[in-house]
Amino acid sequence: MRFIGRKEQLKKLNREITIDEMRMVLIYGRRRVGKSELVKQVLKSSGFKSIYYECKQVAEANNVQSLCDIVAEKFNLPKIGYTRIEEILDYIFQLSVKEKLILVLDEYPYLRENIKGVDSILQSLVDEYRDRAKLTSIILGSYVDGMRSLLEHSNPLFGRIDLVVDLKQMDYYDSSKFYPAFSYEDKVRIYSVFGGIPYFNRLVDDTKSVKDNIIDLIASSGSRLENEVSMYLNAEISKIANANEVFEALAKGYTKYSDILTQSHVSSGPTLVDVLDKLMRMEVVVKTAPINDANNKRKAGYYICDNLFMFYYRYIFKYSSQMKIMDSDVFLPNI
Repeated sequence: MRFIGRKEQLKKLNREITIDEMRMVLIYGRRRVGKSELVKQVLKSSGFKSIYYECKQVAEANNVQSLCDIVAEKFNLPKIGYTRIEEILDYIFQLSVKEKLILVLDEYPYLRENIKGVDSILQSLVDEYRDRAKLTSIILGSYVDGMRSLLEHSNPLFGRIDLVVDLKQMDYYDSSKFYPAFSYEDKVRIYSVFGGIPYFNRLVDDTKSVKDNIIDLIASSGSRLENEVSMYLNAEISKIANANEVFEALAKGYTKYSDILTQSHVSSGPTLVDVLDKLMRMEVVVKTAPINDANNKRKAGYYICDNLFMFYYRYIFKYSSQMKIMDSDVFLPNI
C-alpha cells in the first residue's frame, strides 16, 4: 500500500529517531487521521530496532504481559514475567543503554485510564536514563484533550517532550492523490464528501463513479462508513444527543450562538457552550469571530469544518430511516 503525503512530519520524525540520545515524541490527532500509519512508515525505513505496542482498554497486568511478549519476541528472549508497567518499561530503557531503540506506545490514553501514575513512571525513567539511554519514545493518542494535557505545566512529562506533532487532515492536494484517475471536478466532489482523512480516502475506488463511491461508502444501509460519525462522537462525548442537536442546527445553516440554542433542543446555554467547546476541541467545529472582539457571542459564528460530518448531517442523519428501506439508487438523488 503506497504511503501518501505527510512529507514534513516524516522529515521531523526521521530527524528525531536518528539522534543518538534520549528523545520523546508526542503525536496526537483525531481518529483515522493516520497517526499509526505515519509512525509505521518511519519505523519501516529507520533501520533501528523498534518496539511497537498498541495499548488496550484492559487492566495493567494484561497490558504488561502483552508488552513483555513483544519485547521477548523482538529480542529473542525467553518468556518475561514482569507484572507491573514500571518493570517492563525500565527493562526497555536498560536495553536502550546498549543499542539505539524506538519505543512506540500507541493509544497511550488507554494506559492512563487503567494504570494510575503512568505519566510519573515515564517521567522518572526518562530522568533516570537521560544521560545513558539511546531511546526514542513515541507516544500516540486519538483522545486529543488527554494528549494535550501531557504538555501542561502540571503534568510530570512537562518539559521532557522534544517534538509535538498535532496531525491534521490532509489538504485537497494530497487527498486527491488517493484517487488519481478522477477528473479534477470529480476529485473536488469526492473531497467535499470525505475530506482529508487518509482512512476514508483509501476506501475511494476511482474506477467507480463519484455517485457509486458515495453510495457504497456512506449513503446506503450497511455501508462502510455509515456509523463512522456516530462512533467517533460516542468515543469522545458522553451525551451524544446534544451533539446531534447542535450538528443538525449547524447543517441547516444556523451559525450564531442564539440561533443554535433556539433551533436545537439543548437544555441550557451553559450546556450548549460545553458542547460547542468539546466539538471545537475535537476539530469538527470551528468558531469564527472578529479578531478585536473574539468573545462577542453575537458576532461569532460556528461552522462544521469536517467534510464528512457536514455531508452526514446535511444529507444522511435525518433521512436514516428512509435510507434503510429505499433502494440506494433512489435514495441518493432524493436527499
